[in-house]
Amino acid sequence: MPFSAAYRPATRHMTLGDAFYDPVKAADFPAHILRFRNQDAAGRVGLDTLTDAEWIAHLGRFEPLPDSLPQPLALRYHGHQFQSYNPDLGDGRGFLFAQLYDALDGRLLDIGTKGSGTTPWSRGGDGRLTLKGGVREILASETLDAIGVTTSRSLSVIETGEALHRGDEPSPTRSCVLARLGHSHIRIGTFQRLAAMEDLPSLRLLLEYVIATYYPALSGGEDPAADLLDALCARLALLTAQWMTAGFVHGILNTDNINIAGESFDYGPWRFAPHYDPSFTAAYFDHSGLYSFGRQPTAMMWNLARMAECLLPFSEMEKIRSIFEKFPKRYERFLDICTLQRLGLHEESRNKSTELRESVWSFLEESRIGFEFLFFDWYGGAISCERAMSGPRKYFYESSAFQALRNRIEAHAPRAGVDVSLAYFRRDDPCAMWIERVEGIWHPVARDDDWSAFHAAMAHVAEMKSALGAAGHIRCATDGTLTGTGN
Repeated sequence: MPFSAAYRPATRHMTLGDAFYDPVKAADFPAHILRFRNQDAAGRVGLDTLTDAEWIAHLGRFEPLPDSLPQPLALRYHGHQFQSYNPDLGDGRGFLFAQLYDALDGRLLDIGTKGSGTTPWSRGGDGRLTLKGGVREILASETLDAIGVTTSRSLSVIETGEALHRGDEPSPTRSCVLARLGHSHIRIGTFQRLAAMEDLPSLRLLLEYVIATYYPALSGGEDPAADLLDALCARLALLTAQWMTAGFVHGILNTDNINIAGESFDYGPWRFAPHYDPSFTAAYFDHSGLYSFGRQPTAMMWNLARMAECLLPFSEMEKIRSIFEKFPKRYERFLDICTLQRLGLHEESRNKSTELRESVWSFLEESRIGFEFLFFDWYGGAISCERAMSGPRKYFYESSAFQALRNRIEAHAPRAGVDVSLAYFRRDDPCAMWIERVEGIWHPVARDDDWSAFHAAMAHVAEMKSALGAAGHIRCATDGTLTGTGN
């Protein structure tokens, strides 16, 4: 067997029945050029020992993995797109390829695809993905993972040798197929489809499956619908706080892009804000700024309301409403905790955490310093004072506007595990994936097939992940409580 001892296949999604998906075949691509394989993520599911040829066979030609799904499944779902309901969605250029158990925590992981060909839900599209789109998803997911955001991982990108025509890229442009590793590809839109069809038996089946598969700690509760909404509310509040403290703008927060694991995934027109700007948008077609940086918490709460509507047949209105109304306070609390994590600081008290977070946002807004710089320069608090005050951005920190924030930062001890002596913190600048850098990585690939800038960027991301991960990251358990806070 070419797989490691960590390989544990599953077929859980098939137990839902064929009313939830359509068996499909992958496209027959003219070429298979391996451009990226994520050994770190692959090791969690036992795929890291595959040869490149075996890797391409499974993640380029999509030969089934042993004892996992025998055929790819295009999942069925509806959703609100820019708050307009669309019943004609579903996996149109991707599918669920395999399911495997995570060797680290035992949770179920999905291998899903993007650009793998047409399905019954393609709506006239070609089912393909541009190579630039694949590279961008790698850069988004791996940077967010390194920062500590709860996200899917880019597992593989294989160039497929087709010329694609797109309105938002110089065309013809190169094609690829991407495989991502995530904890679920069931979305809020999966529930919405069944609610719209008034198919309560299937909706109940989905509810029971989601709890048993993804929220086992909730099994056996008296009100499973309310329990699930409560746990999802906590996870989505945390995810939103993680995005905001990372300066990240997802771009398309439609209900079909919000999964029930509370995990960030499906990266299209994403951006990192270059500095604090609530009106900053990622999608060029988001003319109203519906999903702008500052409106992401409101957008996520709106999506959670759509999920709550789907669960109303199985619970009480007042109970569902009371859970939904927890979102703002949870988000504010998680924003405090995530700010502490981004600065590598221990929580002294809730009041001090809130004061610190408010000072951070005020300084970012007033100074317009590059969003990532503050968290890099002052990581660990007072132990980074000398480095920050003698570094390339010292003029920001010598200002009177910074003094109140500095006092609050230095009043906090560093989190256990913080080590600012690591090579990453000896650099002048952090690993910041702003659009200028993304374009600088892509241009040599497009022009000369030169991947050196991409490989250098991935090495920088890995260095950041090692440095920030030493103190651990924050995660939301299935019962809604936080782990990894270091307190």
